Amino acid sequence: MFVEKKRTKFLGLPWCFTTYTITEEKVNIKRGFLTVVEDEAYMYKIQDVRLKKTPLERMFKLGTIVCFTGDNTHPELRLEQIKNATQIKDYILRASEEARLKRRTIHTLDIDSVNVE
Repeated sequence: MFVEKKRTKFLGLPWCFTTYTITEEKVNIKRGFLTVVEDEAYMYKIQDVRLKKTPLERMFKLGTIVCFTGDNTHPELRLEQIKNATQIKDYILRASEEARLKRRTIHTLDIDSVNVE
């Protein structure tokens, strides 16, 4: 389980009101100060993960993770400017694969094939 806060690009300080919670079952993004908005996606719906580090983020040991999901409400979940981004990306990849196997859910691509007779 990981709990991280979104950080500023300047010195990587956690002054933002966004918290990311990653467990074996789901990814939770909680944003806001007065009006709080909470978004969740189940791990088994995460299909692919991308890690992006700008030069400024690398300088302060931060990174942005983009999770591509099969969810209708959130096709892309962005965990922006967090510490331990590489470890969290690896954890999400591993946990999403385990969740798909546990639920016996397979994500397949629909490839147009020609019937060869």
